[in-house]
Amino acid sequence: MIAYKIREGIYWVGAIDWHLRLFHGYSTDKGTTYNAYLILDEKITLIDNVKAEFTEELIARISSVIDPSKIEVIISNHGEPDHSGSLPKILELAPNAKVYCSSPNGVKILNAIYGDIPIIPVKTNDTLSIGKRTLQFIQAPMVHWPDNMVTYIPEEKILFSNDIYGQHYATAKLFDSGNDLATIIHEAKKYYANIVLPYTKQANKYNDLIKDFDIEMIATAHGVIWKDNLKEILALYDDLLNSRKKEKAIVVYDSMWGNTDVMARNIMEAFMEKGIEVRLYNINNTEDSDIITEIVDAKYLAVGSSTLNNNMLPKIAGFLYYLKGLAPVDLQYIAFGSYGWGGQSIKQISDFLDGIGYKPLIEPVKMLYNPTTDGLTSLKQAIFLALDQQK
Repeated sequence: MIAYKIREGIYWVGAIDWHLRLFHGYSTDKGTTYNAYLILDEKITLIDNVKAEFTEELIARISSVIDPSKIEVIISNHGEPDHSGSLPKILELAPNAKVYCSSPNGVKILNAIYGDIPIIPVKTNDTLSIGKRTLQFIQAPMVHWPDNMVTYIPEEKILFSNDIYGQHYATAKLFDSGNDLATIIHEAKKYYANIVLPYTKQANKYNDLIKDFDIEMIATAHGVIWKDNLKEILALYDDLLNSRKKEKAIVVYDSMWGNTDVMARNIMEAFMEKGIEVRLYNINNTEDSDIITEIVDAKYLAVGSSTLNNNMLPKIAGFLYYLKGLAPVDLQYIAFGSYGWGGQSIKQISDFLDGIGYKPLIEPVKMLYNPTTDGLTSLKQAIFLALDQQK
């Protein structure tokens, strides 16, 4: 395990987690990285660290460059354990080191998790000289924890962005240019949709604070380091932060005997015939987090379920609660489903989506047992009319 130089005197000393497949309900089918950075200056500095189980990997990488006991400054941009898990071991090896984190929440979180440790609180625009380099701190509370902050080195034009611009993406190629651009942009979008999205308002405030920074490199806490494709990642965030929508529809459903499936496909066809991009998801075949990634820039959402024991099917209920927590905005919805004798699920879906603040594209649609040709034609016509009225 060795350190990798990303700039003269600055090294990546993190860890690659090839096997992570779930993070707080977010499917991470491509694993992740825990990025930490070592800076050799008058004061040896470590920015962020790694999940506890990867501590020895971190120590080995640091040791390939310098004795860990010489670390004097530890920057904790975020106290969540995947970013701070090795902090106790680092402090054991470097007993003279001081930890810098966001005031007051970073202090509260680190003390709550790790007990009494030597902490120096910092606020936005506070600076720390470590020799020929200056660390400038920018707080980014609730992007996505109360303690989040980023660290900027003006002399290097590097932004250590922690969770912002990150991706849950395991790769041995540290920089963006070594990876497929479409893949890492998609993973960055997925990360935003499933981690940052509920805090878009706060992320916009952070974005205002750094918009005039001269940035040549974004060193994230997860995934690739952005260097050659800064324009692309910043453009993606500009779209996401401004909640820009495409002419796009997402159809999500679960079906007991295939009848709600028939309705879902009919709705999909209606959007297709109007020239609108559409994606169809049987909730049993796709992770919620992948569906949310597509919903984040869609205008329309159709959710369907059969009725089971007077309720919607359990996986649709789970999806709706996941959706509510992430709170994508400005969606028009269709609630639909087939039923046998109750049909309560359709109103439940409609009421739930109303409660989030979404607007119905058409009235809720329920069909008894097998959808008829006339019923499916009427459903399409209702969608056509609603879409035409928006032109």
